[in-house]
Amino acid sequence: MYFETLRPCFVDKSSALFLSDVFTALEDMSSECIDMIFADPPYFLSNGGFSCSGGKRVSVNKGDWDKAQSIEDKHNFNRKWIRLCRNILKPNGTIWITGTLHNIYSVGMALEQEGFKILNNITWQKTNPPPNLSCRYFTHSTETILWARKNDESSKHYFNYQLMKEMNGNRQMKDVWTGTLTPASEKIYGKHPAQKPLYVLERIILASTHKGDVVLDPFCGSSTTGIACRKLGRKYIGIDNNHEYIELSIRRLRNS
Repeated sequence: MYFETLRPCFVDKSSALFLSDVFTALEDMSSECIDMIFADPPYFLSNGGFSCSGGKRVSVNKGDWDKAQSIEDKHNFNRKWIRLCRNILKPNGTIWITGTLHNIYSVGMALEQEGFKILNNITWQKTNPPPNLSCRYFTHSTETILWARKNDESSKHYFNYQLMKEMNGNRQMKDVWTGTLTPASEKIYGKHPAQKPLYVLERIILASTHKGDVVLDPFCGSSTTGIACRKLGRKYIGIDNNHEYIELSIRRLRNS
């Protein structure tokens, strides 16, 4: 229904996982079949530097998929996968993309170049970020989440304004969301270096989808998106090119 030739490596009544290169998978998908996309693409942070985790000095290198690229290569990568996402997104669907300063500015430009209108620039403020070991910069404590729809006059995106207001003490919800990093309780089946906390995905899904809608995560990692979809009654499609992360996703989905 959603793919022409690609077959899932895991499937149940509400979820499907595909072990594939993102371009191969997106090119194989049917046009305008997805209600919402959440994407957490590579930040290209793996440059040999160091960070802090659990009070220890650790390498920032996450894997070959996150190796730093030239500015041109990085932007071409973003334009290509965003272009393919536009093809599979329904006319009234929306896309959410998260990132840090290392990649999000390229993502924002790519969205506009590929025919999207940015609706919001969400700042996710982390209450417990790792300290800056060099002591030469302000502590990096935020990530940006861009929310966009197709830049067509006929495109009418869905926003559950009333629910967001209720969740915010009956006041309009602002574009700064504050909360902790992913807790240990969400990593009991294994760890992913860029795993997002469940509450962030729940808010995104509740804000922009209806029950029964189809949500795609083209860089699914440990499938926090999928866990949120199962909890909230949405259908989930996850794509990742890393076998280890697909196996982690399967463990999480089977036990959710």
